[in-house]
Amino acid sequence: MFILRGLVYLFAVAGVAQLISLEGYQSLTAAEYSEQTLTEHLQDFMSFFSCMLFLYAARLDAKLNIAATLLGALLAMMFVRESDSLLDQYVFDGAWQSIVSIIFICVLIFLWGRFSSIYASLKEYSLQSSFGTFLAGFVTILAFSRLMGRSSFWQAVMGDSYMRLVKNIVEEGIETLGYTLILISAIELIIACRRRSKLAKIEHN
Repeated sequence: MFILRGLVYLFAVAGVAQLISLEGYQSLTAAEYSEQTLTEHLQDFMSFFSCMLFLYAARLDAKLNIAATLLGALLAMMFVRESDSLLDQYVFDGAWQSIVSIIFICVLIFLWGRFSSIYASLKEYSLQSSFGTFLAGFVTILAFSRLMGRSSFWQAVMGDSYMRLVKNIVEEGIETLGYTLILISAIELIIACRRRSKLAKIEHN
C-alpha cells in the first residue's frame, strides 16, 4: 500500500509540474503567471481542498481535533489570501482582510475554554508522519518561494536580460509545490486518523 501511495504522490507532483509548464507552452512569450492563471487556480484548489481535509480529520480523531482545526483555519486564511484579487474585484477592496479576521475570530471562539489542550493536541500532531510534510510545504510557501522570488536576486543574475516572467515562474512554481506538499500532508493525516479509528474500535471490541 505504501508503494502505491508513493507512486500516486510521484505522479501527482509530476502532474502539477506539467500543469505549471502548460501555460508557458500555450501562451509562449505572452505567458504571465499572474493572478488569473492556471498556476494560481491550482494553488486556490489545493489550499481549499487541504482546508476541507484538515477539518474532516478534526472530526475523526479527538486528540487531533484542535490541531487539525487550527490547520484547517490556517489553510482557509491562505485560500482567502490567494483569492484576494477576485475578492477585490467582485466584493470590495480589502475584502480578504475582513474575511481572514472573521476566520480568526471564529478560531478564538472555538478555542475558548480549550487553551490548555492546544499544546497537547499540537504535540500529538507533531508525532504524525503528516507533520513533517506539512512543515516542509508551509516553509516552502512562506519562506523559500519568497526568497527565490526576490526581484533583486534575478536582476543581479540576469542583468540587462532581466525578465520578470522568469522570476514569476520560479516563485509561483515553488509556491505551488509547497501547496502540493500540504495537500499530501492532509491526505496522510486522514489516512492516519482512519487507521487510528479502526485500531480503537478493534481494541474496544
